[in-house]
Amino acid sequence: MKLISLPYNLFFFLTMFVYVFSCQYSQNKNEILLNKKQNILKKMKKTESEWRKSLTDQEYKILREKGTERAFTGQYDGHFEKGVYNCAGCGNQLFESETKYRSGCGWPAFYDAIPGAVEEHKDNSFGMKRIEITCSKCDGHLGHVFNDGPKPTGLRYCINSVSMDFESNNKE
Repeated sequence: MKLISLPYNLFFFLTMFVYVFSCQYSQNKNEILLNKKQNILKKMKKTESEWRKSLTDQEYKILREKGTERAFTGQYDGHFEKGVYNCAGCGNQLFESETKYRSGCGWPAFYDAIPGAVEEHKDNSFGMKRIEITCSKCDGHLGHVFNDGPKPTGLRYCINSVSMDFESNNKE
């Protein structure tokens, strides 16, 4: 009797294990879909005329027209104060200063973004295959992400300084 019950118990245990984890996967998938729907609802809607009025010419060129500032000219390339980098278009928090590092690429570089702050899009412009990074709230162009960064992510978010504002943690 014990020989029969052991395989049965093992089969029952494995079946329950698979069932529980498949339900958990479904729940996580539903949470991701819900978060995407909430992000769509939270998107900032402005006309191009409104963007032109609220942004400087340089901010408009980069954030709305997907421009790029010249390498080594941005105010945040060599900036390493403690704080948070926000989108210059809408104020959405994008990167924490703890994730910033000196990459030598000529633009501010981060190895990770604040979860949900940026969106990735394929960019095949200028004959290159890249991943464009935009603000998840206003769709403003920030820069590109590459897979040649440091640990722990191995990513290099290469961001235009003009597309960001810095908020210091030193409130003195």
